[in-house]
Amino acid sequence: MVTTGVVFRPQSPPEHLRAVVEAVDASSVEELWLWEDCFLEGGLTTAAMALAWSTRVRVGIGLLPVPLRNPALAAMEVATLARTFPGRCVAATGHGVLDWMEQVGARADSPMTLLREHTEALRRLLAGETVDVEGDYVRLDRVALDWPPPTPPLLLVGARGPRTLRLAGEVADGVLLDQVTDPETVSRARALAQEGREASGRDGLVHVTAYSEIGAADVSVASVADRVAVLAEAGADVVVLQSDAGSPDPRPLAEALAGA
Repeated sequence: MVTTGVVFRPQSPPEHLRAVVEAVDASSVEELWLWEDCFLEGGLTTAAMALAWSTRVRVGIGLLPVPLRNPALAAMEVATLARTFPGRCVAATGHGVLDWMEQVGARADSPMTLLREHTEALRRLLAGETVDVEGDYVRLDRVALDWPPPTPPLLLVGARGPRTLRLAGEVADGVLLDQVTDPETVSRARALAQEGREASGRDGLVHVTAYSEIGAADVSVASVADRVAVLAEAGADVVVLQSDAGSPDPRPLAEALAGA
């Protein structure tokens, strides 16, 4: 059965987060996702608060732009959340918006190489490995977490294009899709990510989480149920509904999901 979620968009100020978290945690919605866009709320900070203010909902960070963090630091922070709130944290990495990365002086000449090196290192650190890497961007010398999580959290890669979709299957547990409205996008993404996973020699199926926006005027139990059903049929494991930027409060979506 498909899992459902909603997004707390960062167009809402951080002081609105607690009320949203508590409402979603009291609902039947399984996941609450958070953005990390420049120059709004920090994804790991809001995730920590959301986990502390809730008791059962799974919190996803979608996504952490890899140019902004050393993978060792990212692993330390994600591991801390995963150990403190077992089974309730999901993380996704990604390129970030390249213009923003350039704006802060962090844009890489080869974003794909950076994403590969960073995500591979992060996955291995969260698995408790000692990591030595001498890459183009990532350089780690005998780095290991003192407190790795007993069970590593789900790690996804935010992707759109075919190369990044295949990379998600190669180096992570699956893919995070944004702004999905049509089933063909989900089917194509799952196929490409699975190709990447199999090409890398890894077993099992990739995980697909799909964001899908529904405008405030279109929110109803029927429209929400239809969107979830269509995307699930296309291959989404998790369908995460988000409101538009003009009406970012996700609570009406959570209420509609509860009635679907």
